Amino acid sequence: MNDKNELLVSDELIKGMQFTKFPGGGLEWGEGLIECLKREFIEELNQQIEVISHFYTTDYFQQSAFREEDQLISVYYSVALTGKTGFTTKAKKFDFPDELGNPNEIQRWVPIRELMVGDFKWPVDKVVAQRLIEQYALSD
Repeated sequence: MNDKNELLVSDELIKGMQFTKFPGGGLEWGEGLIECLKREFIEELNQQIEVISHFYTTDYFQQSAFREEDQLISVYYSVALTGKTGFTTKAKKFDFPDELGNPNEIQRWVPIRELMVGDFKWPVDKVVAQRLIEQYALSD
């Protein structure tokens, strides 16, 4: 979340399927969770981060949507962007660029007050979105 109470989300297009998710990715062999998170932000957003706190870890069975033999364990953190912002954002959902690079992934800032559980594709992101909505409503 930034200082305007907006959350960073990622709109992606994979195998013809458009979806919105929270930024992040998979753990590589031999990597710790924080190391993975920092690597993913650098790889996907060219952005350094500082981990602020743990937010949520799945506590139920979740099968992978891409590999049926895999079980997902998802870990969510609150982070702060550090240094110069290394990525651009779009205002409109699924506003993929035409230029070269990674045209299948864009980022948007979404005001927490406008966050909708139904905007997220993946079940765990829906759980996290609901928790964020509830947390914000309690602190508002």
